Amino acid sequence: MNSDDKYDAALDLLRRLDPAKAKINLQNLISLEPELAEDLLSSIDLPLTIKQDPKSSNRDFLCCDYNRDMDSHRSPWSNDYFPQLAPEDLAESPFPSDKLRQLEILCNDSFDVYRDLYYEGGVSSVYLWDLDEDTDFAGVALFKKSNSSTTNWDSIHAIEVTNSGNGDYNYKVTTTIILQLENNTTSDLKLSGNLTRQSERDFRVEGNKDEQIHLAHITNLGTLIEDIESQMRDMLETVYFEKTRDIFHQNKNSLVTKNESEKTAQAEIVKGLQNL
Repeated sequence: MNSDDKYDAALDLLRRLDPAKAKINLQNLISLEPELAEDLLSSIDLPLTIKQDPKSSNRDFLCCDYNRDMDSHRSPWSNDYFPQLAPEDLAESPFPSDKLRQLEILCNDSFDVYRDLYYEGGVSSVYLWDLDEDTDFAGVALFKKSNSSTTNWDSIHAIEVTNSGNGDYNYKVTTTIILQLENNTTSDLKLSGNLTRQSERDFRVEGNKDEQIHLAHITNLGTLIEDIESQMRDMLETVYFEKTRDIFHQNKNSLVTKNESEKTAQAEIVKGLQNL
C-alpha cells in the first residue's frame, strides 16, 4: 500500500471512530505510520487546547496546529512561543511580517469583543501568516467555549485573503465546529462530532493606507465569520439536534413498547402456571 492509500485509509478510519477520542486515535495512527504525521496533523481538526502567556499576565490563548512549532505554540498577545524555544530553533520559527503582525493584533482585539458578545466567556485567538504576494495573507480565527472538561464548543475558521486587483479582495473561510456534549446526570448520553463548511465572498476595500485596509479586512472577516457561525448554529440546532432527538424518542418508545410486551408475556406465563 502506497502513502496515498495509507493516508486515505487513515482518514476513513478516523471518520468511523469515536469523535470524542479523536486526539487519542490520531496519536495511535501516527505511532503506526509516522510518515503520515505531517499530513494528518494538517488535515485533522482536533479540539483546541489552552495555554497561558507568562509575558502577558498569564492571559489565555488557544493552541492548534496553525500556531505550533515543534512542541511550542505562539501566543497572539506577546508573539512569543511557549514553552520557549532554543535560539537556533527560534530563528527558524514562523512569524508574521511586521505589517501583518499589526493586523493580527487588531484582529485579536476585535474578535475578543466578538467572543465576549456571542460566547459570553471562553477564549479566542487569531493567527495570521504571509502568502507569496505582499497584499495576500492567510490565518485562523479560533473560539472555544467550555463549561466543563466534557462539554466543549470549538470553532475554527481557516482564512485566506487574496487581492483580486482594483481594490477587490477575495475572502475564503473554511469553518469547522467541534462539539462535545455530555449529560451531567448520566455518562450514558453523549453527543460529539464536527461539522465543516466553506464560504467565499468578494469585498471591495477602500483606502490606500495600512490603517484603512486593516480596518476593512477586520470588518469583512468579522461579517463573514458572523454569518457562517449563525448559519452553522441554526443547522446544528434544526437538523442535527432535532434528528438526534427524534432518534432518541423513537428508541425510547420502542423500548417502552418492548418492556410492556415482555410484562404481558410474563403475566400470561404466570397465569398459565397458576392454572396447572
